[in-house]
Amino acid sequence: MRIETLSVFPEMFETVMATSILGRARDKGALEYVGHDLRTWTHDNHRTVDDEIYGGGPGQLMKPEPVFEALDELLATEPAKVIIFTPQGKTFDQAMAQELALEQRLIMICGRYEGFDERVYTLADACISLGDYILTGGELAAMVVSDAICRLLPGVLGDEQSNADESFSEGLLEYPQYTRPASYRGMEVPEVLLSGNHAAIAKWRREMSIIKTTELRPDLLSEELRIKNEE
Repeated sequence: MRIETLSVFPEMFETVMATSILGRARDKGALEYVGHDLRTWTHDNHRTVDDEIYGGGPGQLMKPEPVFEALDELLATEPAKVIIFTPQGKTFDQAMAQELALEQRLIMICGRYEGFDERVYTLADACISLGDYILTGGELAAMVVSDAICRLLPGVLGDEQSNADESFSEGLLEYPQYTRPASYRGMEVPEVLLSGNHAAIAKWRREMSIIKTTELRPDLLSEELRIKNEE
């Protein structure tokens, strides 16, 4: 997979995209990353990417020309799925991460200031929001989405079962997990996990996932699971 970002602060990505899972994905050849400076596609001495808002209002709005010209060039030789981060977008979740992980090339456009001129959004194949809050810019959102996607690329985690067992893989929160020591400050590891009975362990983990999801994120439960749990 190839991930490209279009931002006025491309340097923000340098450490994150070279560290931990993202760095491992690049080392393994599963991920190619390229950061583009949006100011490359400006034509004035100040490399201006923003301007005043028509009709008045606080702040500055990002101009359409640099974004359109950037995509004219970047998409000229190879297609890509174009993503723009905006509070108006669809909320990012694990299902969306799984869909995006199947793409060959992603271009993530990161806004600043009061957002983009409305015409820029016509360029997007998908508009994404991380949640109902405001970030200073789209760079952090792009990093989060990149990390979530790269965990799903074949061979990146090493143990493919890790992805299958993690939270949200089946629409549920992950079951409680423990490591040594078996007893610590009066808190004991559940006996079933020490039993060696894999069928019993799998059953316990499934039950704990449903219980934890019911208590902490009931909105994630399907109607079928909700009815079974109530019974």
